[in-house]
This record gives sequence, structure tokens and C-alpha cells, in this order.
Amino acid sequence: MEFLSNYGLFLAKSLTVVAAILFVVIGIIAASSRGKREQDGQIEVTLVNDSYEEHEQAIKAVVLDESELKEEAKALKKKQKEDKKKKKTEDDEAKKRLYVLHFDGDVKASAVESLREEITAILTMATPDDEVVLCLESPGGMVHTYGLAASQLSRITKKDIPLTVVVDAVAASGGYMMACIGTKILAAPFAIIGSIGVVAQLPNFHRLLKKNDVDFEMFTAGEHKRTVTMFGENTEKGKAKFVEELEDTHELFKSFVTEHRPQVNIAEVATGEIWYGKRALENHLIDDIQTSDEYLMSRRHDSNIYSVSFEAKKTLQEKLGLAASYVTDGVVDKLIQRFSSNRQF
Repeated sequence: MEFLSNYGLFLAKSLTVVAAILFVVIGIIAASSRGKREQDGQIEVTLVNDSYEEHEQAIKAVVLDESELKEEAKALKKKQKEDKKKKKTEDDEAKKRLYVLHFDGDVKASAVESLREEITAILTMATPDDEVVLCLESPGGMVHTYGLAASQLSRITKKDIPLTVVVDAVAASGGYMMACIGTKILAAPFAIIGSIGVVAQLPNFHRLLKKNDVDFEMFTAGEHKRTVTMFGENTEKGKAKFVEELEDTHELFKSFVTEHRPQVNIAEVATGEIWYGKRALENHLIDDIQTSDEYLMSRRHDSNIYSVSFEAKKTLQEKLGLAASYVTDGVVDKLIQRFSSNRQF
């Protein structure tokens, strides 16, 4: 009983401390944000050339012998002195800017919110002499959200800025819709390209409800307001209309691909099939076989490569959740220690 009493007292104290700390945290965050316009996030820009040089120096430090390392060090020191004397070397002035974006798509194309911010930032500086590279990975998803993502990419090509899309693993359906915007499309040998198709599926519980004497009522205005439903009885007329809408969406998809890649024989490839990299090349769905790493490495000497990403700001709830997790983790640790110290054999 004494153990339970001590345990209860310690728990009450701990909860009081947690509540007090959370109250203070909420007050600090609220005070700091008062009178300020909350920013959604910020753009992060990294010069990728620097990381390549770091990797190169790390390899040389192990591979080269002592005399070669001395020569390398002398050459590097000389170059650094020359760079200090000039704000920009002739090579730097001749180099084009290459901006790298990454899009990791889900069914909702949630990354489009970051993509639009990144493209806006790039368009403040980029010119037709520069290039944008999109490293794209997506299994496809909702028509309207991927349509928006493709429209965001169109902002680049409408400014006559070259857009290279690189697919290392998969660009299916909506992902390929995005890829089509590119001035050129590259893909790994076994990357999945396509399908150019549309699919919709849903379960129907009508018979289950009917078996259990459960009525489902749905009221609509408009003949085709709801063609199929999960809970009501789907009619042949309703299903036929739904398929008609799918076919229309497919036609729009095919027209979109034809508009942006007229070299594609759309009748042959828009069958809902997927195509691996090499087969996609044969069908003109892509322009070359190359991975993103291979392409960027090949451009590091003639381009300044900038990786651009939008880092979303954490919401108040996320901040509080993070703070609370730190606090509760500490309390749990103390509880465990207290409980362990009261064990008896």
C-alpha cells in the first residue's frame, strides 16, 4: 500500500509538472506569434557542386599516394587564391544555372503544395539559358491534383526554360502526365513508365445492408448527380454512365499526352499497360535511358547545380506535440525508474 501511495503521489506531481510546462510553452508560442504574419515555410537552396567536390576530395584522400596528394593540395591552394582575387571566374560566368526539384508523389499529389512554392522561387531568377531538372517519382493518383501538378510544371516551359524530367523508379498515370510537360524525359532502364489509363473502384454493401434489414436512402437533384454508390443498389444505367465518364477522362488524358509528345503513337501505348524504361524508349514515351545521378554528375562541370526545396513550417499543434513528447518521455522515464526502485524480491 505504501508503494501505491508513493506511486500515486509521484504521478500526480508529474502530471502537474507536465501541465505547467505545456501551459508555459503555449504562452511562449502565442506571445512570439502575436502581431506577426505566420509564414508557411521557407525555400532552401543548396549548391550541389560543393557536395560533389567533397566526395571527390574524400576519395582522393584515400586513393592517391602521398606525392599525388601534395600535388593535389598545391593545385587546390592555387585555385583558392585565384578565386579570392576574382568575384567570378570566366568559367563561372560561362556556367549555366541548373535548378533541381524533387517530387515524391502520393495518391493525392500532396507534394504539389511544395512544388508550387519551389517553382515560384525559381521563376524569380531563371532564364531560358538555365535549366530545371525534376526528379520525379509517383505511382499516380487523383486526376484533379495531378492535373494541377502538371499545370505547375507548365509555368516553367511557358517561360521557355528547358525542363528535364528524370524518372528513377516510377512515373505512372498522373506521374506520367507530369512527365509529359518536360522538354525531355529520362528514365532508368527498369523504371516504370505509364500506364496511360484511368481506373476507379469501390466496394458495394447494398446486399449486406439488405440482408440485415437496413435501408439506405440517398436524395439527389440532377439525373447524374450520383451514378454509383457504396451503399445503395447500383443500376445498369448508373454504371454505364460512370464508365462513360471514365472513358471521357481517358480521352482527355490521351489528348494531353499527344499534345505534349506528338511523337508517341497514342493508340498503341494508351492501353493501360506499363512500360519499363527501355520499352518506353522504343515507344517514344521517354527520350533517353539515364538515371538522375548520372545526368546531374554529367552536368557538374558545365553548370552550377542548385537543389531547391520548400521546407514547410511546423504548425502550432505540431510544435506543441513535439514539446509534449519530450516532456512525457521524460516523465515516463522517471516513472519507470521510480517503479523499478520500489521493486522487492
